[in-house]
Order: sequence, then C-alpha cells, then structure tokens
Amino acid sequence: MISPAPEREMADALRALAMDAVQAANSGHPGMPMGMAEIAVALWHRNLSHNPVNPAWANRDRFVLSNGHGSMLLYSLLHLTGYDLPMAELKRFRQLGSKTPGHPEHGLAPGIETTTGPLGQGISNAVGMAIAEKLLAAEFNRPGHELVDHRTYAFLGDGCMMEGISHEACALAGTLGLGKLIAVYDDNGISIDSDKGNIVQWYTDDVRRRFEAYGWQVIAGVDGHDIEAMDRALRKAKRERTKPTLICAKTVIGKGAPTKANTGAAHGAPLGEKEIAATREAIGWQHPPFEVPDGVRLGWNARERGRRAERRWQRVFKEYEKAHPDLAKEFLRRIKGDLPAGFSPASLVQEANQKGETIATRKASQNTLEVLVPALPELVGGSADLTGSNLTMAKASKVIGKEGGGNYLFYGVREFGMGAVMNGLALHGGFIPYGGTFLVFSDYMRNSLRMAALMGLRTIYVFTHDSLGLGEDGPTHQPVEHAASLRMIPNLDVWRPCDTVETAVAWAAAILRKNGPTALLLSRQNLPFEKRDEQVVNQIQRGGYVLSDAPGARAAIIATGSEVQLALAAQKLLDIPVRVVSMPSTSVFDRQDENYRNAVLPKGMPRVAIEAGVTDFWRKYVGLEGAVVGIDRFGESAPAGDLFKHFGFTPENVVKAVRSIVT
Repeated sequence: MISPAPEREMADALRALAMDAVQAANSGHPGMPMGMAEIAVALWHRNLSHNPVNPAWANRDRFVLSNGHGSMLLYSLLHLTGYDLPMAELKRFRQLGSKTPGHPEHGLAPGIETTTGPLGQGISNAVGMAIAEKLLAAEFNRPGHELVDHRTYAFLGDGCMMEGISHEACALAGTLGLGKLIAVYDDNGISIDSDKGNIVQWYTDDVRRRFEAYGWQVIAGVDGHDIEAMDRALRKAKRERTKPTLICAKTVIGKGAPTKANTGAAHGAPLGEKEIAATREAIGWQHPPFEVPDGVRLGWNARERGRRAERRWQRVFKEYEKAHPDLAKEFLRRIKGDLPAGFSPASLVQEANQKGETIATRKASQNTLEVLVPALPELVGGSADLTGSNLTMAKASKVIGKEGGGNYLFYGVREFGMGAVMNGLALHGGFIPYGGTFLVFSDYMRNSLRMAALMGLRTIYVFTHDSLGLGEDGPTHQPVEHAASLRMIPNLDVWRPCDTVETAVAWAAAILRKNGPTALLLSRQNLPFEKRDEQVVNQIQRGGYVLSDAPGARAAIIATGSEVQLALAAQKLLDIPVRVVSMPSTSVFDRQDENYRNAVLPKGMPRVAIEAGVTDFWRKYVGLEGAVVGIDRFGESAPAGDLFKHFGFTPENVVKAVRSIVT
C-alpha cells in the first residue's frame, strides 16, 4: 500500500518540476519556485481551502501568484493537487498553444485566479478580491449562516515590493482592515541586476515598518524553508480578523542548486543540465525529468479534501436557502454574473431622449448612474479622489469602510492601484466595478487597463475632462493622445459620447458586455442634445451611425464627443451636401458587418474626421486622401472656448477641410 510522501519530498517535487520544465523550454524562472517550495507546502497542503474538482466553487480561498515569473510553482501545484492540468501541459511549458504560458494567464488553466507577471499587480488584484469577499459577507451573511467566509492569499517578491502600485493597494488594504488578506513576502535578496546580496545597492526598504505603517499585522523573520514555522505564521495570520497580514519569509533563491542558489543566475534562466544533475544529487531526487513518485502524488492530491470542503459549504448553503430563499437566489445570480431578471437599459436611453438635456456628458453619466446603482447591487463604484469632478457617486451610493458593506470606494490618489483593485473585484465574482479619474490620468493606470482587456474582465472606467474642453488647467491636464492611445488596446471598448443619449447607450453597452472592459470618455463642458428618431437611436449601439444625412451626399464628416456639434454646424454652412456620422465607439463600429459599415461610410465617399486629439488614428477611416481636424501638439492654459477657436475647432475650419477634399 502506498503511503503519502513526507512533506520534504513534496517540496522537492516542486523544485524538480520547476527546474525540469524551465530546462525543457530553455526559458523561464526556476529560482523562485525552488526557493518557495516549503512555503507552498505549508499553504497549499495545510491551509488553503480549495476544490480541484470544482475550481469555480464560490467559497474557495483565492490564491494569487503576484511574482508571476515563478509560474512553474503554480502550474506544479495545480497539477499535483488534482486540477485538470495534465503533466503533458507542464512538459509544454512556454510553448505555443499550451495552458502553461510563461506567466499565469486567467482562463487558460483551471485554478488561475488572475493573470500575473507585471509585478505588483497581483497583490493589488488580491486586495480587490479581499474587498469583494468582505462586501459579499456584509451583504449576504446572516446570524448563524456564514455563507461567505474565505481568505485571499498572495505570494510576492522584492519586485512587487518595489513597484509603486504595491504601495497604493496595500495602503488601501490596511485602511480598510482587510483581515482575510494574507500575503507571503519571498525575501530572497536577489533580483535580475543582483548577484549575492547586491540588491542592497538599490533596495533597502524596511518592509516590516512600511507595512506596519499601513496598518498590517507583520510576522517577520520567518524561515521560509521551515514548513512548521511557515504553518505557525499562516495560522497566526488566520486568527487576525481586523488587519491584513504580511508574512516576511527569508528564503534562498534556487535552493538546492549547488552553485547557483542565492545568485542572480537562478532567477531567470535554465540552470543547465550539469547544475540540474548536481541539484538532484544534492536534494536526493533520483527520478527522471517530469516523473513524480506515487507517494508524492498521494501526499499532494487534494481532490477528496476539496470535495469534502465544498460539501460542508453546500450544507451551509442549503440551510441558508431555507432560512433566506430570496437572498440565496440573489447570491447565485451575482456569482454567475447574470443581470437581474427583467433588467433592460432601454429605458435609460428612452428617458434621456425624451428629456433632451444640454449638459456635460459627465453629468449625463451621473444621471444614468442614479438609475443603475439602485437597480444593480453588483455595481461597485469609486474615484481616485475626484468624485466631485468625475460625478461617479449616485444618491444610492454608500461609502465602503472598515466596517464592511457599501458600494463606493474612495480610492484616494491611487489611479494605478484603483485599476488593479477593480480587476480583483471583477475576478472574484459578484461585482461589476467602475472607477473614475481624469482622462489624462489614465496613463497612471494604463497597465491595469491592459490586464483587464487581456483577461476579458467587465470593468468600467469613467474618464472625464476628455479634451481641451477642461480649459484653464492647461496642457498637463488636457488629454491629446489619450483617446487614440486607449483605442489601441485590444479588447478595450472606448466610447466618447456626444450627448445624454449616447452616454446612456455607452453605459448600457458597458453593463451588458461580459467579455471585456469599457472606457467612457466624458466631457467637462455642456454639450447640446441632438435630436434623433427611434431608428437612429437604435443604431447608436452599433458604435457609429448616420446622425444627419443629406440627399446626394458628396462627403462624410465623422466626429466624436464634443466635436459632433461642429460637424452638424458645418453641414449647415456648406453648400455641398454632406453626411454627418457620429462614431462614439470605433471598436464597436469595427465589429459590425461589412454591409452596415459600408452603408454608414460608403466606399469612395470623401471623408473628414473631427476629434480634439491626435490625427493619425483617424487615417484608418479617412485615408491619406481625407482630412482630419485635430490637434498634434499639447494644449494651452485658457478658457475652453478660447482654446477650441485657437486650435481650429470651429465650424468654419471644418467647412474648409471638407472643401479641400471635395472636387
């Protein structure tokens, strides 16, 4: 009869799989998995509540590998504990089409809670997940019925600590008292530019005091290669319910490798056949590459333990369902990501069309939120210290604090952290996060937007003050390249609406979209309501449509946002019949069928594009022979009206542009 292997062998299995997979791929990072092997045993074998048979179990603990370059640690853990990740995939590490890419990617292999690799974002996602757990617990738990009760764990290294985003998110975590967030810091003193301890040339932070200042419990000086010590630290962390916990674990990178352990050489390159053979000898691992003894497999297998854990929770849920049937039904809906039965955003659009208000689109957005927030309890909003400017708070918004509950986060001046926390909220399930800042500050959070697009998350960004129209704050705050830049991110839908109706349509599209994020680019200044019949209103959702046509049109003027009014004014001034096309979302328009796109912008029809931003982007629609009224330099500090005239955003200049392309 096979007996489970001792935990030392279980740790060595992780080392062997990591060094063998990296060697087979001739690419990768063996050092971190080898250095964190015992830490992984302490967490995954003794403390983590999860079910490999059902990776989507709602009450599972979440695990985030923030130092994602050590992905073979996670892949090995998933394989050995019983997830549907066969050894064949580990052998295909970093190969085209495998489920084991260089950095963990959400959606490829079961059990990958988030895509990591850009350092600091994983721990920030974990903060968002912990917030989600706390909010769901406050909303759904009842006396005697702890339906939502799980933890979020994260591994992170020196690189995550150095990235500024870790400061933003971890400071917020301490402020919110996220007691079920537990992070383990792999303190190995090595990074790419270092060898033996030379990291002190550029990294001398007192991590303990830093996190204590944030309001975390810090368990320092733990031997990361002592499973018992790590287990004690994790259990202590779990007992703390009012503060997040950081466990500082001292480790040796590449532990077990005779000549490369504790050197930069172990970080990001294969150890080499000679060093691997010596490592096998040093740790007593005499098995061929990718071969794991049955005793080790038995020790790691968590399938039955996971089934039992979920069955216990299912019993809790059944009792909860009896006592609170409506809440149980709502909980299941939220976790599935379905919208409420009967919810339709059509009424938002109809109401905006009936009111016909001339207001800023940021205000139109707030008016839309006044309807959405009470109708959708899954909406969790926030702003990076610009709530009064972004207008992201509705009357039904309740601020989230240490006590739990609420649906609105004051993120503080932490744009990047906000973006990554929003990703964590969306990844956890049960929420649709939205967050606001000025469009120009989207640069601060750009990589978190990219990660949301890469993962296909339903996150919504409210970017206000979208052009020169913000006026006197000047070029530091006036976005010029930003709309075009955001449109270049694959799978990110960008909407720049021209009035209240287009704003309502944009919000509806963002809420209904399940497979990717949406950015709403909104004006500071008032924009006129544009009249449309019902047929035209219905076409807005297609991203681009004919707003105003003319018989025998000889040219098309394409415009977005605040510049649509210029296109309509120019149409009236021209003695040439022209068509005005409003294109609030180029990405959505581009996904329409060819017949529709050609009907809106017929082939061969000369085109002018107008947008208060850089011009190159619009060449894909107007061609080299067309014209673009835009701005290819930074702005100035002056009232908005003066700026638009100064930079040529006038009906007369649009008329001139049309005449230049129509013969």
